[in-house]
Amino acid sequence: MTTNNDAHDSILIRLHAIASKLEGEGQYNVAKLARAAADSLLRTAAYPIELPVQKDKLASEVHGIAARLSDLEMHVDLVESLKAGASAIGEGRLPMLEDTPHPFVCRTCGHVELDLPGRNCPRCNAWPRTFQRYLPVYWLDAMDPFEAMNCLWRTPDEVMRFINGIGEDELCREVVKGEWSIRNLLTHLRDAQGVLDFRVNLLIEKDNPTIESKAVFEWAKAESERPASSMEIFDSYLSSRRKTLETLRGIPLADWWRKGRHEEFGTISIKQQASYFATHELAHLPQIEFLRERLTAS
Repeated sequence: MTTNNDAHDSILIRLHAIASKLEGEGQYNVAKLARAAADSLLRTAAYPIELPVQKDKLASEVHGIAARLSDLEMHVDLVESLKAGASAIGEGRLPMLEDTPHPFVCRTCGHVELDLPGRNCPRCNAWPRTFQRYLPVYWLDAMDPFEAMNCLWRTPDEVMRFINGIGEDELCREVVKGEWSIRNLLTHLRDAQGVLDFRVNLLIEKDNPTIESKAVFEWAKAESERPASSMEIFDSYLSSRRKTLETLRGIPLADWWRKGRHEEFGTISIKQQASYFATHELAHLPQIEFLRERLTAS
């Protein structure tokens, strides 16, 4: 008897097979719809699954899925990299690029390499440059320079719209137990903006600098002995943002592709950093809006 899970898996496989065949026949617009449908089904099925957030338990989940992938004869290098990444998480470290390199998947047959392939695919003979590279986050290439600049310019206004009229006590209130307050989110945006400003200037001033990885999300609840008010935090974020935008407007367009070596993400450019931080902020706006609605409703 065919189960719902079997039918779900079957249609996913069929969608990818159809998309590949359509692409081979030059029918790219229909192929994109098939791939979008497959991605939507996967994300819809994954969305309600609750996983632990504790680092040791999350590391255990990754180790478990790595073992299952090994049973399915997944490429041994990918499995070992998953295990190395899980071990780093369990030890409280951010996995660096040497432990978790960017994977490249053959878009024809699914063969995996953990570096830019230097030869044709051993399974289907596809050329190396046809492999799909998987970056740590899509944010790195989500926006072009003009989109990123516009987004970086507009987002502080959106943040102010959400926090305007809310008192300090409410901004500091933990609306959902164990989750960030609006103040924590403002602190996070300010800290991330500081990292962006530093990296933009570093990439402009030096050729191929080493860029240190920062666990910015861990700073959001760190307070000094005499912490600033939430509005002072916002003002600091806004002032730094204006400085960064002035710097970006003053460089030639070609300089947006100046690169450095990031410990966690590998080779990155000014363009990718601007895209990353601009898109990162958009991911936090719904959180601020949600907290405002909860605060104003109570």
